[in-house]
Amino acid sequence: MKISIVTICFNSASTLEETIKSVISQSYNDIEYIIIDGASKDNTLLIIEQYRDNITRVISETDNGIYDAMNKAIQLATGDVIGILNSDDIYSDNEVLSDVMNHFVNDQDLDILYGNLVYVKNQDMNKIVRNWKSLSYYNNFFEHANVPPHPALFLRSKVYRKAGLFNAQYRFSADYEFMLRIFKKHNFKSKYINRLMVRMRLGGATNKSFKNVLNGNKEILRAWKENSLNPPITLMPKRIIKRLIQFIN
Repeated sequence: MKISIVTICFNSASTLEETIKSVISQSYNDIEYIIIDGASKDNTLLIIEQYRDNITRVISETDNGIYDAMNKAIQLATGDVIGILNSDDIYSDNEVLSDVMNHFVNDQDLDILYGNLVYVKNQDMNKIVRNWKSLSYYNNFFEHANVPPHPALFLRSKVYRKAGLFNAQYRFSADYEFMLRIFKKHNFKSKYINRLMVRMRLGGATNKSFKNVLNGNKEILRAWKENSLNPPITLMPKRIIKRLIQFIN
């Protein structure tokens, strides 16, 4: 069974090599690796070229943002399962994809699998700053301000065919809107495994400024409304509390 791993990058020369190495060093053999670059101006393409024999598909061209690039990659993917690993993240160990695929192979009805993620220092990926430990999905999962860590989320390709792609009109929270849609509006079978899957550097577009955080939260509320769902008034306070707890842990 094939898994497609997608990495989106733009001017990612400082971190991309570690990301690529973490994918191509996985023990699982049947991996389709797709990299979509947004026409980088630094040495990103030179780094990609060094590992070109281990990368299935590379596209470098301008796009309309990260979620537009993700959609492009998903439409190219031919794997039975699809995962997305950001260009400044790495898998926690070489057995992650093997463990993920064992669950899909052993349960043909399983559509969604997700695990845990840690945020780490930019210059030291062993230094954990924030621990994002998820939970098994239940009816009020999102109402209680829970959400799976997107880089630790793996989907059968049929999920995208049935539920659609990312809504690229969202600049910061299209991943949240997508997960809200696939968990609350579709009857997909999901499973959470209490396993560290991804080490993620601090940063990202949403967290770069207070303004971006505010706009991201506005998009989250918009996502509920556009999916004909009613966000509880306690959603945002609970999100803040849960994030603080992740830093403490």
